[in-house]
Amino acid sequence: MAGKNKKSTVEVVYELAKPIADSLGLNIWDIRFLKEGAGWYLRIFIDKPEGVTIEDCENMSRAIDEPLDKADPIDQNYCLEVCSPGLERELIKEEHFLQFIGADVQVKMIRPIEGIGKEFGGVLTGYDKGEVEITDHDGENKVLINKKDAAWIKLDDLDF
Repeated sequence: MAGKNKKSTVEVVYELAKPIADSLGLNIWDIRFLKEGAGWYLRIFIDKPEGVTIEDCENMSRAIDEPLDKADPIDQNYCLEVCSPGLERELIKEEHFLQFIGADVQVKMIRPIEGIGKEFGGVLTGYDKGEVEITDHDGENKVLINKKDAAWIKLDDLDF
């Protein structure tokens, strides 16, 4: 039972990174700890309204390095990467979906939707408790999907 309340690596890193990001005028978009090939990667995606610069990534990386070493939340060797979520950023959290209602998105489903397929685009027109509403660009057809059934949902509009 004691292990039930143990925080995940991502949760621990978020708690370390959030106040640092705040002090640098940055937002934490997402944090991922994953294995790619033989190596482990800790990726901290940062954002700010006017866009992220390489200096922002360097400043965040330098500032989080020592707190990560002291807290030592990761048992194995890993590579730390601090980066921007990019222009075609993946929408992950509820606040991401709510922030980008009205934006163009691309969707890749885990399984195809009959009559639509596995990949499609449209306008994000609604989000409620994991249910995502996407309307085609003509405004005629709406698709309601559960977020967990999508492999990813990304912004497709460079003007956000």
